[in-house]
Amino acid sequence: MKMPVVFIGHGSPMNIISDNDFTRSLVRLGKELPRPKAILVVSAHWLTDGTFVTCAEKPQTIHDFGGFPEELYRIKYPCPGAPDTAGLITELVKTPAVKCDYQWGLDHASWAVLKHMYPKADIPVIEMSLDYSPYNGWNKQSLQYFYDLAKQLDPLREKNILIMGSGNIVHNLRIADFENTDAKPYDWAIEFDERVKRHLLARNHKELLDCKNMSKATALSVPTLDHYLPMIFTIALQEKDENLEFIYEGFQNKSISMRCFKIG
Repeated sequence: MKMPVVFIGHGSPMNIISDNDFTRSLVRLGKELPRPKAILVVSAHWLTDGTFVTCAEKPQTIHDFGGFPEELYRIKYPCPGAPDTAGLITELVKTPAVKCDYQWGLDHASWAVLKHMYPKADIPVIEMSLDYSPYNGWNKQSLQYFYDLAKQLDPLREKNILIMGSGNIVHNLRIADFENTDAKPYDWAIEFDERVKRHLLARNHKELLDCKNMSKATALSVPTLDHYLPMIFTIALQEKDENLEFIYEGFQNKSISMRCFKIG
């Protein structure tokens, strides 16, 4: 059996210490999934010139956020790395070349989620970066590039590797309401999130790759590609006979969709 693939809308770093519907859904997911040999996280927060995977034996916990309670900066996620699996990824992906990185660790797109799913930190974790250098604007070709890259990761599923995209379908921090996590979301955020939901259920990947033309709400919902791209990695691994199940649906801070789903 193939390991499922998951997309997690990770939201604010405050979820690291929050007990809410979203974090409880992560706890349930960790218990329901088959126990993986290792985890590969495609992170919205590691943007690079080229594509890299973490190859360190002991990845550091990166606190890549500012202005939050001191408690967050004291939390560590001391999981092991998986250098052998990272090396396998560099061999599997033929185009583009994927390189090893020994300096980066796990940013909060990874460990803030895994802390709830696997609190013992006893499963090896690898992180993959997003090559953000040539993709400053919206175009279908750029999204197809990431989709095609992700398809080459499919053999990992048969090796009991859990592949997780971590970003957010709707992610606009400029107009987020950080004072009220449960504030009613903007109408345009709901519109875009629901449209993406319909395309996901219909397995309409073509529209998701061309989301600039999906809705007038796109410019506000996806002002930059970084948090949308991990979802593209996830859907690229969906096979024709595989169902998609929503793990969590909802919003935080008015302009962040926390939608999460599982494939397989």
